[in-house]
Amino acid sequence: MTLPEEALEAIRDRIPARRVYTDDISTLAYGTDASFYRLIPKVVVRVEQESEVVHLLGIARRYQVPLTFRAAGTSLSGQAISDSILVLLGDHWQGYDIRHNGRQIRLQPGVIGAQANAWLAPYGYKIGPDPASINSCKIGGIVANNASGMCCGTAQNSYQTIRHMRLVLADGSVLDTEDPAGVQAFRARHAELLARLNQLARETRADTTLRQTIEHKYRLKNTTGLSLNALVDFDDPLDILVHLMIGSEGTLGFVSAATYDTVPDPAHKATALIIFPDVETCCRAASDLRKQPVDAVELLDRRSLRSVESKPGMPDWIRDVSDSACALLVETRASSPDSLEERLDKTREALAAFPVEQSADFTTDRARSEQLWAIRKGTFPAVGAARPVGTTVIIEDITFPLDRLAEGVMRLQTLFEKHGYHDAIIFGHALEGNLHFVFPQGFDDSAEVARYEGFMQEVSHLVAREFGGSLKAEHGTGRNMAPFVALEWGEQAWNLMWSIKGLLDPDHILNPDVVLSRDPQIHLKNLKPMPAADPLVDRCIECGFCEPVCPSQGLTLSPRQRIVVWRDIQDRRAAGEDTRKLEHAFHYRGIDTCAATGLCAQRCPVDINTGDLVRQIRAQNARGHTGAQWLADHFAGILTTTRLSLKLATATETLLGAPIVHRFSQRAHQLSGKRLPVSSLAMPQPVRFIPSPTAPRTTKPRVVYLPACVSRVMGPSRSDAEQEPLIDKTRQLLEKGGFEVIIPEGLDSLCCGQPFASKGYPDQARQKREQLIATLLRATGDGRDPVYCDTSPCTLQLQDAAREARIRLYDPVRFIHEYLLDRLAIEPEDTPIAVHATCSTQHLGEASGLIDIARRCSNNVVVPEGIHCCGFAGDKGFTTPELNEHALRTLPAQVQGCREGISTSRTCEIGLSGHSGLDYHSIVYLLDRVSQPLTHHP
Repeated sequence: MTLPEEALEAIRDRIPARRVYTDDISTLAYGTDASFYRLIPKVVVRVEQESEVVHLLGIARRYQVPLTFRAAGTSLSGQAISDSILVLLGDHWQGYDIRHNGRQIRLQPGVIGAQANAWLAPYGYKIGPDPASINSCKIGGIVANNASGMCCGTAQNSYQTIRHMRLVLADGSVLDTEDPAGVQAFRARHAELLARLNQLARETRADTTLRQTIEHKYRLKNTTGLSLNALVDFDDPLDILVHLMIGSEGTLGFVSAATYDTVPDPAHKATALIIFPDVETCCRAASDLRKQPVDAVELLDRRSLRSVESKPGMPDWIRDVSDSACALLVETRASSPDSLEERLDKTREALAAFPVEQSADFTTDRARSEQLWAIRKGTFPAVGAARPVGTTVIIEDITFPLDRLAEGVMRLQTLFEKHGYHDAIIFGHALEGNLHFVFPQGFDDSAEVARYEGFMQEVSHLVAREFGGSLKAEHGTGRNMAPFVALEWGEQAWNLMWSIKGLLDPDHILNPDVVLSRDPQIHLKNLKPMPAADPLVDRCIECGFCEPVCPSQGLTLSPRQRIVVWRDIQDRRAAGEDTRKLEHAFHYRGIDTCAATGLCAQRCPVDINTGDLVRQIRAQNARGHTGAQWLADHFAGILTTTRLSLKLATATETLLGAPIVHRFSQRAHQLSGKRLPVSSLAMPQPVRFIPSPTAPRTTKPRVVYLPACVSRVMGPSRSDAEQEPLIDKTRQLLEKGGFEVIIPEGLDSLCCGQPFASKGYPDQARQKREQLIATLLRATGDGRDPVYCDTSPCTLQLQDAAREARIRLYDPVRFIHEYLLDRLAIEPEDTPIAVHATCSTQHLGEASGLIDIARRCSNNVVVPEGIHCCGFAGDKGFTTPELNEHALRTLPAQVQGCREGISTSRTCEIGLSGHSGLDYHSIVYLLDRVSQPLTHHP
């Protein structure tokens, strides 16, 4: 595919250059989605408003070049990639409007599904679709794929629950079905189009065989091809048009807003895992459960159970079930405990008719329920993690009629053995007969491609022809199943789909070869290479689940994209190519702008921490080992020098003002080739740290207080209403709680090692960590007394070493919860408080604890949405300030009206304060202000 230079110029005439990408790294990075296909776009365009979409459609028509829309890129069938113009959603597509007390919500396509549900949760509602990728995928993709999930079935998917839509057709026309005047105008301007749709609908309904085929297909879960049910279900051609857009995967137009009728989200739930002796019994039980008040029934074959049986928290008996066993994970939900019990009684009664090999009975305990769901959710990642290096993971998505589900499962298992897929597993949504099967697949030689093709041909004939099922139930047709649409639907329905495509996209510019293709081999072309790059990341399946929590996503590269580019570099190196130019570009975009905080690992289904790879590359590139060792050996002097630098900066700010100093430092930063740091608008003042003499031991409980080096150096900013250093405020709070506070000796020469580890000097990091642990052992009497560390990143850095040394190490949140709350009388304020849980607080599992403390102290707590990592990353707020700025770009609007912000890391607080206009400081300040000591400590 070629893109005329004139087309590129036309794009740049309207779209700012910073949102138009043609460089090798960007086009490679965005040439990847969660599927096993890759196309490299000629240009990637980030759009921020609907008029830009209309403009791009005009260019595509004028120059006859294809165009593909992309939301989160979590689709599995190759529908979000392009070798022409790839259109990305920017930041300004995240609007929402909750209506009718939560019973309806209007959403723009850039909203992440889980965020929509978070907005609706206080009302007791959620959107109907619940795909497994809901924490990452966006409304645009959910609508375009008609995605469903574990609970929504066919009754609550987008097709059934969207009430209104705003859309843009290929000709640039805009229709908003909520706007009566706009609807009237659209009817007038597009009378011929609507008449033709109406004619197609009448002809379809009049053809008994075709109509019955459509009705049969949509009694099942089905996303194969276009949504022909729209021609049968609706009379008004506008309704037909809206519902044709759902599941069309960007081949008919662009959805710029969708209004959902929401569904109840019951507060009370119970979950069970039942192991049946064989597949047939399991499937008969699933069929009976369809008549019962259950909300989710997930099937897992024996191989699925085996893939997760060694994971933490799994029941021991899973290892011992028979080889023929098959399981159902069953969940039922209700609005009250009594109603839940009634539903459980009916469900248990139905299950009593079937022999059971093992079971974990229904539980309402949330932690236990999550363990049971972890069995189901862990199956796909387990295969992904265990696959051979260089292979990808195939996850297919089919539907059998429920009354033939057992036969379908066993026939699939036979095909696995025939084609040598001995590690393939089957799981799925049993109430709908919807199965996923997962297996590793290599595409690096023709024999492997031929094996895959032979297998898929047999699966397609089995599902579509023999069983009358669906080849795609909820993942979308994409490129993967486009050659098989005619096989499943028959020539007449297939030709009808092409008629619809020609009517709405006559130039065939929208996502060609997706959903509909005349190339019978399209599913075997443009297969994605997965070369070995590094054991730290070779397990990556490029799903994109990591991206929403990455602070550099949208600025440079996401974790997924870092791995994609690094794989390409390693593959080129192995082929003997010169990669210096590519590596030079990657250094800034992949290494320098990575915060390396590891939040990506929390979202990664195969537990990859891309930050580990970045730190390893930094270590390999590090050239200052001698200097790093000198710094480690003279750490106290470094802290003294830093205090002097802060003293000078404070004096300069006092003289010139913070804004002038900030602008001057920005200019110096640019002129120095980004070697000089940028001064923050919330620059800390220096702390004069004077260790207190050791007091005689008292009868009070003792706590060893470890003030982090940043707390010993950096005090509040000049603008902060709280001017007392954190060390003094923390001591005051601990003593208020009745503790004798011990500060270890010789602290100024000590450090947790985090600054060295993040820069690629692991030996020096280990040296400083071991020195500090030895000091803490002495201070605590070999672990007798607890240690309070006032900075969460340092706590995280030390926790493993402290655990090995049997030191009880606490971050502020956990110590306050376990030791202080019961010793303090708290009088909450009414003033609004903004809360930021740092990356380390999240890793420590204390984010909800921090918010809980804040809510005890204030009746008005604001937790900004979508800010998972502030991007300050130790010192990057000074050295790479654009990362901090990008990560916090939505913060100011979200904290308007707040009085102050709280967190647990001084460096993070500097960036948060500078970009929000609020004074951020430790939670300790707030808790101390609103609390008094109890007369009698527990």
